Amino acid sequence: MASTDNGVDVKKHSADDLAGLEAGLDALDSVVVSRTPLRETLNRKVLPPVTAIVLVLVVWQLLVWAQVAPEYKLPAPADVWDEVSDAWLKGTLLDYIWTSVSRGLLGFLIALAIGTPLGLLVARVRFVRGAIGPILSGLQSLPSVAWVPPAVLWLGLNDSMMYAVILLGAVPSIANGLVAGIDQIPPLFLRAGRTLGATGLREARYIVMPAALPGYLAGLKQGWAFSWRSLMAAEIIATSPDLGVGLGQLLEHGRTNSSMSQVFLAIFLILLVGIAIDLLIFSPLERRVLRGRGLLVTR
Repeated sequence: MASTDNGVDVKKHSADDLAGLEAGLDALDSVVVSRTPLRETLNRKVLPPVTAIVLVLVVWQLLVWAQVAPEYKLPAPADVWDEVSDAWLKGTLLDYIWTSVSRGLLGFLIALAIGTPLGLLVARVRFVRGAIGPILSGLQSLPSVAWVPPAVLWLGLNDSMMYAVILLGAVPSIANGLVAGIDQIPPLFLRAGRTLGATGLREARYIVMPAALPGYLAGLKQGWAFSWRSLMAAEIIATSPDLGVGLGQLLEHGRTNSSMSQVFLAIFLILLVGIAIDLLIFSPLERRVLRGRGLLVTR
């Protein structure tokens, strides 16, 4: 009897241990997602950049009061704010921003449509990689401002020239980002996909692109940065009444008119657009990708 009871106890303890192990594994696999309180969100994401901006403004004003540079070289923050107010009252502030943003986004979308299949081709075809891969790397390291003079000579002072400069700056970054992401895919994923019948375009759609998504997203962020920088370089160098006044032209007009407050206004708007695009588009995409892979856990 005693031995039978011991056997029952052993089986019971074994079952309990197995259940506990399974519960522990389930806890490890589960991702706890909860809504972050508004106060915590403000403290973690809003307060730090606001504090940094306030500190920059305070230091800037102290430098103005200390007269470390003449007023025409270092305007006060109030002078720059007067430029913002004046442009807003004239109705030109949003025009400056929209002229550049519309060009930048459209050029980036065209670069995305070209750079994505190009990156797939370079990553998956050995001959194409050997022929084009070094050229893409060289183009990515070439300053975008170098493309402005030939683009003006080839296409003239028009929007086509702007888009050409954007493409030459953004396409290599997008393609190289996708190539880097594909190179980091474990070969087991590709073999498993082929075993299940995913070949050709199906392999690219269901296996390659999802697996390469983190590197591809990094390439997209860099591609946008290059496209925005390329556009600013083109707008600064190539000025024409037919092109309208974007942020780059505004910066150049400030230099021509020796108005440092206008120059600071243009720099502020260029930075504002870059930060806004990252916060509104790329940061949510990055968080979504990380959360989908279990790499972003909110407690």
